[in-house]
Amino acid sequence: MVKAIVGANWGDEGKGKITDYFAAAADIVVRFQGGANAGHTIINNYGKFALHLLPSGVFQPNTVNIIANGVALDIRKLDKEYRSIVDAGVPAPKLLVSERAQVMLPYHILLDTYEEARLADKAFGSTKSGIAPFYADKYSKIGLQVCELFDEEVLRERVHKACEYKNLILKYVYNKELLDEEELYAELLAQRDIVAPFVADTAKLLREAEKAGKQILLEGQLGSLKDPDAGIYPMVTSSSTLAGFGAVGAGVPPWAIKEVIAVTKAYSSAVGAGEFVSEIFGEEADAMRTHGGDAGEFGATTGRPRRMGWFDCVASRYGCAVQGATQVVLTAIDCLSYLDEIKVCVGYELDGEITRDFPVTPKLAKAKPVLKTLPGFGAPLRGITSFDELPQNAKDYVLFIEKELELPVTMVSVGPRREELILR
Repeated sequence: MVKAIVGANWGDEGKGKITDYFAAAADIVVRFQGGANAGHTIINNYGKFALHLLPSGVFQPNTVNIIANGVALDIRKLDKEYRSIVDAGVPAPKLLVSERAQVMLPYHILLDTYEEARLADKAFGSTKSGIAPFYADKYSKIGLQVCELFDEEVLRERVHKACEYKNLILKYVYNKELLDEEELYAELLAQRDIVAPFVADTAKLLREAEKAGKQILLEGQLGSLKDPDAGIYPMVTSSSTLAGFGAVGAGVPPWAIKEVIAVTKAYSSAVGAGEFVSEIFGEEADAMRTHGGDAGEFGATTGRPRRMGWFDCVASRYGCAVQGATQVVLTAIDCLSYLDEIKVCVGYELDGEITRDFPVTPKLAKAKPVLKTLPGFGAPLRGITSFDELPQNAKDYVLFIEKELELPVTMVSVGPRREELILR
């Protein structure tokens, strides 16, 4: 059976921990989109890790971890990440990389950096990981698949054409140093040797595993509101963050995805630019950021302080809907224990009217939050292991969100570690 674990918001919802939890009973965990531009933080007996490309099943010795065809594969970063967890004492994970995955090239990162600099105050808030140029090349059909690294004649031709085209952009748009064709070719041969032990026909493996009744987890990156179609366009990522894309990005039949687990945090946070109706500022945001988990609310990839806000029922309900969620996991509720009162965004005021529907971006920019105030929990929540043991106000908070999302909240996280989960 195939389950998808995806974000209902802007990302940073705690998907890594939830995937890590479900991976204990999974045969295969699959990254199906995105690249090294966002991180999943996992805390376990080996330490604290921010995974950027590795699937969150790498800490389970019997789980096969797949980087599938929909991923932006930065081979150098993958190599560094793989070695870092092994050096920390984690047994070498079972890892496979799709032969159809496309390779993040050095000039993708350069072009991402140059374009953000050119845009200046109108920049997208990119992590400068090369994601937008990478996917632009993929869909312009000038990208490079992993399998092409192993055909030197094809690789030579692809590198020549790429340098010819990209050097025009570097020269006439950015006025930057041109690419060296021989240098790029040699770098790609080195990357080929790094990734060679892991390359496989992962789509075939997944189809066979599904037929055999194996437990397969699809792990999404970022969240619904960063999807290029359903999200706050243009301040979105460049690959689909939706569970529906899991079939394409992983290579499994659409009908095989039986469960969609949407992860949402008990408050809101976001990294990068874009509309964020329930956002808070100043000391109020600083306090929430500081109380956000063991290390506070800072980006796992960039270290940037995250933008903070109250739980947004409008955005989260929409985020769950476009994911096709069958259940919800609510994370980081323990981080709100410091508050005497907790606000929740239950609607948007738009042109003098109140709506519970999530609007398109131009309208979203005009929306103001309609807030409801709920009582604080009155006690810390970490260490609590059952829903019934939670303070009544904390239980009421979960039930309030469940009603607003119109989906069952099946798990509640009361801390960053794998075992700090309450099952309902």
